[in-house]
Amino acid sequence: MAAVSPSLSIKSSSCTYSIGNQQLHCPRNGPSSCSLSITSKFQSLNLSSSMFCSPSQVIKLKSIGVKSRQLVRSAGGMAIKMMSVEAGVGVMGTKLGMMSFFEENGVVVPVTVIGFKEGNIVTQVKTESTDGYNAVQVGYERVRDRKLTKPEMGHLNKSNVIPLRHLQEFRLVSVDGFTPSQKLTFEELFKEGDLVDVAGTTIGKGFQGGIKRHNFKRGLMTHGSKSHRALGSIGAGTTPGHVYKGKKMPGRMGGTKTKIRKLKIMKIDSELGVVMIKGAVPGKPGNLLRLAPAKIVGKNIPKN
Repeated sequence: MAAVSPSLSIKSSSCTYSIGNQQLHCPRNGPSSCSLSITSKFQSLNLSSSMFCSPSQVIKLKSIGVKSRQLVRSAGGMAIKMMSVEAGVGVMGTKLGMMSFFEENGVVVPVTVIGFKEGNIVTQVKTESTDGYNAVQVGYERVRDRKLTKPEMGHLNKSNVIPLRHLQEFRLVSVDGFTPSQKLTFEELFKEGDLVDVAGTTIGKGFQGGIKRHNFKRGLMTHGSKSHRALGSIGAGTTPGHVYKGKKMPGRMGGTKTKIRKLKIMKIDSELGVVMIKGAVPGKPGNLLRLAPAKIVGKNIPKN
């Protein structure tokens, strides 16, 4: 679950926060502020709300960073679940490179070729009753036993799954129809023309300057200029007397997790075990990629 920004506000006469079997109820004539701190074996939850005692109370939900729990809130008889879920279960693949794809009308489309090694097997099915949320854990890329630790091997042996290098979860609204050791194939989950979200790690560039990292312009190379590729002035003088946060400066470039959304599937080759996706995806050839159905508002994600 992604962190919730402090921008959500609901007007109601009363509010009840509940998680698990613990609740906090704030009536209309209650105190001006209330806070709740819950600690569980999964992760601690710190909840704070600002309340104004008036006919239309305003309950503001501040920053919450909970990844393994669901937060259920009922305000004026309305229950809200704040949780980031996928549009459907996905798979993992390996980037092979880029090439040109010719459509039937002769248009040339740059595509990325993604291959699939042995894997994409369901290693665990998580439910609200056992783990507090619904998710399907998928394993990818077979390795030798000695490459994994004993706890990792024990986790996979519970589902009678071969040793797998990568494990990732796809959080879903419902996990009906999924069982451990179930094989997931790309052809069964997607078809040509579908849109997918591809996530991976970008190519690391190391420590770079402002010109390469942020596309800054260089200074004069002649006429006595002593500032060619230097950053230049970075802040004000006496006031405020410091560099503002977020200033674009030299630093580590690349090597971060990135998701490219709504890429079109151009071709699925079952014989070769590859798929061609329009456009570029993060990373270099051999990089691990995560493919999931694209989130489209109004189609697989509610508008509200």
